Amino acid sequence: MDYIKVGTITNTHGVKGEVRVYPLTDDINRFDSLETVYLGDNKQKVKIEKVRYHKGLVILKFKEFGNINQVLKFKGEYIYIDKEDRVELPEDHFFIFEIVDCIVYDTKGEKIGIVTDVLQYSSNDVYVVKDHERNKEYLIPAVKEFIVDIDINNKKIIIDPIEGMIE
Repeated sequence: MDYIKVGTITNTHGVKGEVRVYPLTDDINRFDSLETVYLGDNKQKVKIEKVRYHKGLVILKFKEFGNINQVLKFKGEYIYIDKEDRVELPEDHFFIFEIVDCIVYDTKGEKIGIVTDVLQYSSNDVYVVKDHERNKEYLIPAVKEFIVDIDINNKKIIIDPIEGMIE
């Protein structure tokens, strides 16, 4: 089964087994529709009993845990969902986890590097592309003027950089 990270447990909340979660999703309210999540590296399956929001964080209560001692071990761990439970995106939109690790080429077929991160800005996303051979890092705006093609299945992105973008 494939999993997607949707949050990080930053701390416990209160003494009744609730946790504070830093969301790793654009839509913080997506937690309202979740019934089941998986905790930590071993992907312990738990049911969500209650969802609240506080200062940009998600407060979750799981049916399986009733006190703080039962959830302490999950501090710093990721929360995952089944890949099938992810939200549907419009055509030509991708999840960050799908873009990261894609190999970037220019229109001549020259390898530029590998996407290591996606920076999110109000105007558009920016792909952080690392060229390990030349020890360089490039910032590629994720706009149609530069992105020619994204092939998620083959983890390949083709860009048409302007002069000076890749040096």
